[in-house]
Amino acid sequence: MTKPNGLHHLAISTGDIKRQIEFFSDVLGMELVALYWMHGVQGAWHGFMKLNDRASIAFVQSPQIEAIQPQPGVSHAGNAGAPSAPGTMQHLALNVDSDADLLTLRDRIRSRGVNVIGPIDHGFCLSIYFAGPEGLTLEISTSREAIDPRAWIDPEVVGLAGIGAAELERFKSPAPYRGEGGAVPQPPIDPGKPHLVYPQKAYRKLIDMPDAVMTATRSQTDPPVKL
Repeated sequence: MTKPNGLHHLAISTGDIKRQIEFFSDVLGMELVALYWMHGVQGAWHGFMKLNDRASIAFVQSPQIEAIQPQPGVSHAGNAGAPSAPGTMQHLALNVDSDADLLTLRDRIRSRGVNVIGPIDHGFCLSIYFAGPEGLTLEISTSREAIDPRAWIDPEVVGLAGIGAAELERFKSPAPYRGEGGAVPQPPIDPGKPHLVYPQKAYRKLIDMPDAVMTATRSQTDPPVKL
């Protein structure tokens, strides 16, 4: 069954992209692999820090972002148990492959003068917690084996979430979908569905644009440096 199978990139807004790059490079040991004018966004920069050959943490900086004041409890949680507004990133957890790797990375982080809490054993993962620039709440975790849903789906929480028995089975085993080779047309705009936030006329124009035209007119494939 076709489904998302990993993180490609997580984009985080920043008012100081150099500071974020410095932290993720020096403190966490991640390589900078891309830094360029963000495609289709006037005045914005895009930077990518490598997790592996197919996954990155990305940063976006623009003058508009620099002017926005972060608000703990609204835009930022402040720690891994605190609230933030619905739809915002509560915390970012990154993976390592072993308990030993977790402790080695804790040593690296602390050697840079950054305070770290943990490890804390959550049963299915072992985690450490610390802060990043601009109020990021960060976690490093390692799991010895895959999560067993029989042990980790709590019937009490299922009920409190309003999830019925049939829904639970559907959530645990989504219906397979083989696709139609990309032939499914764009549906009409339904106000009851989630939508990207654009000016109304611009959004309708984007939705009404044929897929092939979107790809042909909006794609930018040339890297900024010619090899």
